[in-house]
Formats: sequence, structure tokens, C-alpha cells
Amino acid sequence: MTYLRHLPNVITIGRMLSLIPLAWLMLNKQYTGALILALLAGASDGVDGFLAKRFGWTGRLGSILDPLADKLMMLCCFSVFVYQQHFPLWLLLLIVGRDVVIILGTSYVNFFVGRLKIATPTLISKINTALQIILILTLLVTLSGLYNLNQLNQWLFIWVAFFTVISGIHYVWLGFKIKQQFKQERS
Repeated sequence: MTYLRHLPNVITIGRMLSLIPLAWLMLNKQYTGALILALLAGASDGVDGFLAKRFGWTGRLGSILDPLADKLMMLCCFSVFVYQQHFPLWLLLLIVGRDVVIILGTSYVNFFVGRLKIATPTLISKINTALQIILILTLLVTLSGLYNLNQLNQWLFIWVAFFTVISGIHYVWLGFKIKQQFKQERS
């Protein structure tokens, strides 16, 4: 039964593999199918998180794979939306730029300051991610013809941009704070 311990990671890898049919559905403008697949991917994210926490099946690999799967899913969706001109390029660049700054900052701290433990995302970052997911879903709902949420989508573009910038600034501030703490500990 110890093999069950890897079930959350298997589910996460399955979610990552679902990007291929998701992108195909979106590129072929089969938005209802894409919406269903995106909802299933979201449900699988909840299931793997529940299993990992409930049974203590957590580990370093899962702590890397799970957020990576989420980021890849959002990047895939936003990229296709930009390609199809349903999403502004400047917002995609802002989202990717924030993530690059975080990765570079984390790498800098790990290599030059001290090893970082992978921490849970900040509240601001969780809000940012939730807004991005909601935006993807509302765009898919609109494009599938189920319901026109264009007005909501316009507001979500603004809120996603705002929280992307705020969370990016917050992570940079946290990076400086961590660097100062390491300096004080070494003094």
C-alpha cells in the first residue's frame, strides 16, 4: 500500500498531460470541451491536495510539481487566448514577467544567500492565482456560448493585472527581507 503515497503526484502529472488535449480543444475552438477539461483539471488539483494533506503523502516532488502544473495550465490557456486575440498580450507578459522575477529572486537567494524551504504561497499570491483561474473559466464560458461574461472579463483583466503587480512587489519585498535575515544570522 505504500505505492498509494505517490497517488497525488500521479494525479498532478496527469493534470500536466491534460494540457495537450486542452490546448488542442482551445485551438480548435471547442471551448465547451476545453471548459469541461479545465474544470476536471481543477477538481483533480483539489483531489491531489486533499489526499496529500489527509494522508500525509507530501514531499518535495509534490511541492514542486503541483504549483508547476497550475502555472503550466494557466500559461497554456493564456497563450492560446492571446494567439486567438481573446486576451491582451501585455497582460500575459506581465504574468510571465512576475513569475520570472520570482524564479530569479528565489534562485538568487538559494545560491547566494542560503537554501530556502519551499513555502506556501502568500495570501496575495493565492488571490492572484484564484483571479487568473476565474478569468480562464469565465473566458471559456463566454467563448463556449454558455453565457456572455464579457463585462466581467474586462474587470477581471484589471484585477488580474493589479494583483499580478502587487504580488510581484510583495515577493520582491519578501526576498529582501529574507536576505536581511540571513545577513543578521551570519553576523
